[in-house]
Amino acid sequence: MKSSLLLSLLSLFSSTLAASRTFPPSSSCLTVGSGRQYTTIQSAINALSTTSSGSQCIFIYPGTYREQVLIPSRSAQLSIYGSTTSTLTYSSNSVTIISSKSQADGLSNDETATLRVKAKGTKLYNLNVENGYGKGSQAVALSVYAEGVGVYGCALKGFQDTVLAQEGAQLYARTLIQGATDFIFGQRAPAWFEKCDIKVVANSIGYITASGRDSSSNPNNYVFNSCTISAAAGQSVSAGAYYLGRPWREYARVTFQKTSMTNVINPAGWKIWNTGDERTSNVQFTEYANTGAGASGTRASFSKKLGSAVQIQSVLGSSYASQAYYDASYM
Repeated sequence: MKSSLLLSLLSLFSSTLAASRTFPPSSSCLTVGSGRQYTTIQSAINALSTTSSGSQCIFIYPGTYREQVLIPSRSAQLSIYGSTTSTLTYSSNSVTIISSKSQADGLSNDETATLRVKAKGTKLYNLNVENGYGKGSQAVALSVYAEGVGVYGCALKGFQDTVLAQEGAQLYARTLIQGATDFIFGQRAPAWFEKCDIKVVANSIGYITASGRDSSSNPNNYVFNSCTISAAAGQSVSAGAYYLGRPWREYARVTFQKTSMTNVINPAGWKIWNTGDERTSNVQFTEYANTGAGASGTRASFSKKLGSAVQIQSVLGSSYASQAYYDASYM
């Protein structure tokens, strides 16, 4: 009873913190939009120095931006804000970045991405990022190859390989991630997903994660804390069609904890890579205190239930809260 009351109070407190951000939060922000300083996001990024220190800021006015965006490596910490009337949720976002590149175009996974982040300390706020290619090939919405990246109140949509969390510590909070096949994947990044909504689309079978951890010393680690898993709006998804993950490499490591799961999740929870190429001998597929119809059933023999929750500092490091990419207001 006390814990429920505490959660209600915390939720109420968080909602009061949500605010409108329809204008640049700082006079130093470059602005993007019709009639603004820049009409494309990439042109604003290109206008910023990659060698100066301090901090940089871009504010994007409402609109749909049909472009691929690359944030190259830089010395400064960069924050990009999309216009919204409620900062702590993605539901009021009014900025969409969309492209439709895929590996069918002869590109690498990273090169297909609508938004590519290569700059350490980057923070992304209230952006809808979509790869509109659809079914048939790997097509990334967000690709992150950088140490210390925070993604806050964003909506990331695709079908196969939506989010490539590849390199460096990453934090996703109060963010929607949508897809069907291996749609949160990567090889070396430790990534924490806090209060995220994981949405699945209609498909005969699907996998939320595909960890590419290839050795016991590889830092790749995906932890989903206090998230939700359900069918995307307007999507008819069969019960049991989806799995929490399958191992892209033999040492795959993924945890779902304190997460609400609808019956779209198969009772087995986890899946082999492929028949004859199972890759399960060294996986760490774990769960703790999950709820909902999708959290019940006889789980796969190569998965485990934990006795206590994974702590964020074990994923992002003991000093995570003092890092440039960390924003406590979204936690």
